[in-house]
Amino acid sequence: MKNVLEVLQATSAYFAKAGVESPRLNIEHLLAHVLGKKRMDLYLEFDRPLNETELHPLRELVRRRAQGEPLQHILGGVEFMGRSFRCDARALIPRPETEQLVEKILQKHPTPPTRIVDIGTGSGVIALSLAAAWPETEVHAVDVSEAALSLAKENAADLDLGSRVIFHQGSLLGPLSGTFGLIVANLPYVPTGDIAALSKEVKHDPFLALDGGADGTVLIRPLLAEAKKQLAGLLALEIGHAQSGTLTEALTAEQYHSISPETDYQGRNRFLFASYG
Repeated sequence: MKNVLEVLQATSAYFAKAGVESPRLNIEHLLAHVLGKKRMDLYLEFDRPLNETELHPLRELVRRRAQGEPLQHILGGVEFMGRSFRCDARALIPRPETEQLVEKILQKHPTPPTRIVDIGTGSGVIALSLAAAWPETEVHAVDVSEAALSLAKENAADLDLGSRVIFHQGSLLGPLSGTFGLIVANLPYVPTGDIAALSKEVKHDPFLALDGGADGTVLIRPLLAEAKKQLAGLLALEIGHAQSGTLTEALTAEQYHSISPETDYQGRNRFLFASYG
């Protein structure tokens, strides 16, 4: 009978051969999930024997992860800004860069805007995180995908924020009227030709949430033109790291001001901020 440490070591080696990034971290999450414990609790139980009742479900999860299914889909959730969100194939998996985008928005707004909108909300992590941080702000969230909106609404209910965010199905700002002090968008920005080369994990995200057209900006450019008609404040975008220059030029042409590209944790130009009105 193998103990906790032996299972962690053996599976880490197996994941490494299968090309799974952060193999030890992955098996720690999976084993903690099967045992109903926190990941760090495993470090206090290295000598604990694991019986077949525990190992049988773990083997299936390990098989799925080795085949490229994202850890977040297997676990059914993800941590974002200190909160737990449901995560599955209905929407893009929230990533650290998007969490950094929310952090930057909060830093730039010591006084919360009166009214904001999250375009391409997906699982709702941006809109819901801002709604939790700004209890008095009117928050709207838009997505073209009915499936993604259903996931976002489930997350809103789980976090007791269902009455705080107004969800709309539609494209960009089409379903909305009035002005906003903040328009934030994490729209698809992967060029169509690059999708085939993405990792197995990323390919589990909906194609609709990845495909940014020929140059990755097929949805972002129309948003720049639409947003200035309803923006009285800050536009905040997550973009592809090679798109900062061309989108800065587009923002300038649309007469935005205070245009500011900013980098992610890897030093890549991942965010673009601009003001209008």
